[in-house]
Amino acid sequence: MFKFVTSKTKQYFYKNSIKHLQRNLFYIVFLTIFLTLGSTKIYSQELVPKNNSFPAKNQTDTTKKETLSTLEVIDTIKVDSLGKKKALLEGKVKYKAEKYAKIDQKKKLVTLYDKAELYYQDIELKSGIIIFDYQKNEVYAGRIKDSTGAYTQLPVFKQGANIVNPDSIRFNYKTKKALVWNSRTDQDEFKVKAAITKKENDSVYFMKGARFTTAKDLENPEYYFQTNKVKLVPGKKIVVGLTNMVIADVPTPLVLPFAFFPMTEKSRSGLIIPTYNDSNTRGFSLQNGGYYFALSNNYDLAVLGDYFTNGSYGLRFESSYAKRYKFQGRVNIRYENLVNSERGYPDYARSTIYNIQWSHSKDSKSNPNSRFSASVNLGSSKYFRQSLNQVNVGSNLNNTLSSSISYSKTFNSIPQVNLSLTATHSQNTNTEQINMTLPTLQLSVDRIFPFAPNDGVKKGLFKNINFQYNLRGENRIQTTDSLFFKPEMFNDAKMGLQHSIPLSTNFKVFKYFSASTSLNYNEVWYFKTIRKQFDATQNKVVDVDVQGFDAFRTYSFTAGLGTTIYGTFNFGEKKKIQAIRHVMRPNVSYSYIPSFSNYYDTYDPDGSGTMRKDYTRFDNGIFGAPGKNMSNNLGFNLSNTFEAKVTDKDSTKTEPKKVMLLNNLNFSTSYDMTADSLKWSPMRVSGGTQFLKQKMNVNFAATLDPYAINNAGQRINTWNIDNSGSLFRMTSANMTLNYNFSSKDSENEDKKNIQGKSNGGREDDLFGTNTDLSYRQDSQFNKDNGEENTISEFFKYKLPWDMNLAYSLTYSNNNREKKVTGNSVMVSMNTDLTPKWKIGVSTGYDFVQKGVTFTQFRFERDLLSWRMDFNWVPFGDNAYWGFFIGIKAGVLSDIKWDKRKQPDKTIR
Repeated sequence: MFKFVTSKTKQYFYKNSIKHLQRNLFYIVFLTIFLTLGSTKIYSQELVPKNNSFPAKNQTDTTKKETLSTLEVIDTIKVDSLGKKKALLEGKVKYKAEKYAKIDQKKKLVTLYDKAELYYQDIELKSGIIIFDYQKNEVYAGRIKDSTGAYTQLPVFKQGANIVNPDSIRFNYKTKKALVWNSRTDQDEFKVKAAITKKENDSVYFMKGARFTTAKDLENPEYYFQTNKVKLVPGKKIVVGLTNMVIADVPTPLVLPFAFFPMTEKSRSGLIIPTYNDSNTRGFSLQNGGYYFALSNNYDLAVLGDYFTNGSYGLRFESSYAKRYKFQGRVNIRYENLVNSERGYPDYARSTIYNIQWSHSKDSKSNPNSRFSASVNLGSSKYFRQSLNQVNVGSNLNNTLSSSISYSKTFNSIPQVNLSLTATHSQNTNTEQINMTLPTLQLSVDRIFPFAPNDGVKKGLFKNINFQYNLRGENRIQTTDSLFFKPEMFNDAKMGLQHSIPLSTNFKVFKYFSASTSLNYNEVWYFKTIRKQFDATQNKVVDVDVQGFDAFRTYSFTAGLGTTIYGTFNFGEKKKIQAIRHVMRPNVSYSYIPSFSNYYDTYDPDGSGTMRKDYTRFDNGIFGAPGKNMSNNLGFNLSNTFEAKVTDKDSTKTEPKKVMLLNNLNFSTSYDMTADSLKWSPMRVSGGTQFLKQKMNVNFAATLDPYAINNAGQRINTWNIDNSGSLFRMTSANMTLNYNFSSKDSENEDKKNIQGKSNGGREDDLFGTNTDLSYRQDSQFNKDNGEENTISEFFKYKLPWDMNLAYSLTYSNNNREKKVTGNSVMVSMNTDLTPKWKIGVSTGYDFVQKGVTFTQFRFERDLLSWRMDFNWVPFGDNAYWGFFIGIKAGVLSDIKWDKRKQPDKTIR
């Protein structure tokens, strides 16, 4: 009737007679069917044999096997004409047990003992013991005791993505109901443990005596929520009754009558709970409350707001969007209506501030021939100084906001053509001046070599002759904060187009010299020019705008000659410094620009009728104006690099070690052959190098003037050495030093302050860390790549640390003042006092003003599933302190205490 084959039943046929086999065939088939059916759901209560003995002689016993057995059931009876029978099994069943698998025909039980495993469809069952009672249609799974009497091999049930780890389970595979004792399961960020769990069906569980937490250790959590009634729908929601929060096994007064927790891998809309605070000048407040809209898998929206009792309020709209293999970006729009003090008081003031940030990047794989990107940071100049939700001194002290939106496309023609459109924005927060280009058009045609073969080498004067075409167009706007986004900002807009065609070539001279020449043609188009005329009513010369197309054309010639000289000073292979290599790159350049006085017009400067010719109608144009005077200059430049070969400290190394002494040391000046006096320009000296495994960067520069000055501080046509001075007069000098080092050999990219930089501040923490008051779950010490510090031995603990040092020195001597105008040092340090305590400080000192610069102290305690930090700026205009303690997990981010005292910002 049935044909079946399993590895564990083969021995039965060899030990018994054919008659005995026929008598028990029906029972064996019936038992194996229920063995497979019983493995389709979860576990039962703990049932352990009393003596852990092997089966008796009258029981069917299979020998110890660790390989999986497979069961297949095939029905050989012909199909009934009345209807087709339903299949008993929907798939293959695999099982194994390390010690034994026995069948008790009298009690109708099948037992798998010690490391028992069953696999059926998407269900996996592992336990110390698994028992099938096919008379009651029930499946049991539980623990077993080891030789020491301790319970081991707890059941593990996995169905799809859901995993349950109970002590024991009892399951009826016909009614699909189950009882689970001490179940443990993970649901999203939650870990849930319940004394008794009742499985109603595949999607609903009821729990009694449950606790849930986000702590890693479910058996000994640092905190948990205790409740007696829980309804769990895996992957969807958790609904609980009366719930009490327990911290360190101590119940707290925090009690909720009921709670609802959504469980889903997808984003879900919901309320954002505000935080309470108070201010001396604005009163009590609720901040960063709002609503989160999970609009789709590709984009979302968070609407946040603040309200102060004196009438101040703020609104923020934050949205992130992304499309795989296409693009991604983020938009932040912030608006705040600020009221300082109360009406009737002398310090009462009102103002509105705003800030717009947008970042967008396009995946290069979507279309390699076109690119679009955006980095926008614009708004009120005083936003970062007065904002209710920004504690970012780096952005506060920064005086420049900049933005750029660009689109570029490459046309794969011959020659290749590149097109780009860019809109830029630059804003000085001190002067409140705004410069914008809306837009900038650039078009370039790749170089064309008319005398070179298509597939040959371009060598020589004629073969290297090439030219190209460049077009640049701009619409430039200059305005102020008060006129931004108003029609008046476009009144003084300037527009123009510039065409340039450079014709150039390069070739070798005397084998060791490289020569280059270039003839440049430029044509500029303007759509508005000026005309100077005397205004009798104002008694002065005024500029009158002349609308209409106009153009001018110029040309110039440049040439250059350079070479490279190598020099090596050998000291011997046995010396510590074996050799020093010096590389010099001298270069001489020549430039010639003729006079274009034909573009200059005459005007009456005082109404007397006497005409003067010293202006051109193209003055104040965005691409400049043609020059009236001829320029004939010689330029001299010398760059140097110094490198040493030193004996390596590692005795196993056979080759010497190369050390860079000076990355660059440059000297540059020029000589004007057409000038009547002061022909030589000041010499500019600059250089830089790196020390200490290239972690310390040192850069310096100085300006040396060969001419003397008179008592009024003006340059005179007299050599400084002839005026009882040195060969050169140092007019200015500066030096900067940056040293970034840590206990780790490699620099951690996660240490960069990305949010601070996007706000216009710094990437490092020399001006402190950036604190976003709307989200405090992130550490103020940034990430540490997931590394955990552990104590291996007593008094032998590695303390991770990092330090950033910056020093700046500026010297001025334009008018014989010989004064140090700038001399300051800034330092930031972070370290781990213990594996859970982090501290940091940012400070500095100004030696000219003789005072301490911005100072910030940072403290943070890792409380496992909680985080606590304290941020303190003790003095200055940005004095501030803030304390935070809260749960790290995002699902419980509203369980926190956030207290701070922001600086009393004055509206000016």
